[in-house]
Amino acid sequence: MSLKLKPFNPVAMLQDDEIADYLTEAYLDEDPQVFIIALGDVVKHKGVAEMARQTGLNRESLYKTFNGKVQPKWDTVHRLLKALGVKLTVAA
Repeated sequence: MSLKLKPFNPVAMLQDDEIADYLTEAYLDEDPQVFIIALGDVVKHKGVAEMARQTGLNRESLYKTFNGKVQPKWDTVHRLLKALGVKLTVAA
């Protein structure tokens, strides 16, 4: 008998009230790409088409933004965070 395993996606288990904490932890990583990957994971979890509708961004451009080949513009990140209900704070 062989054991069948499925890939585990921890983002799929995130509740809405945990998204900000997840993104904060990713932002604190020394590699800025970790935050972009985490944001892309959340966007995909929420549904790219729905996020595009909420932000007014093009669905195809969102897919391209998070394929790892393009650096997202600040406007894109800002719109996505706002649509996700995540407030970005700066502290010293």
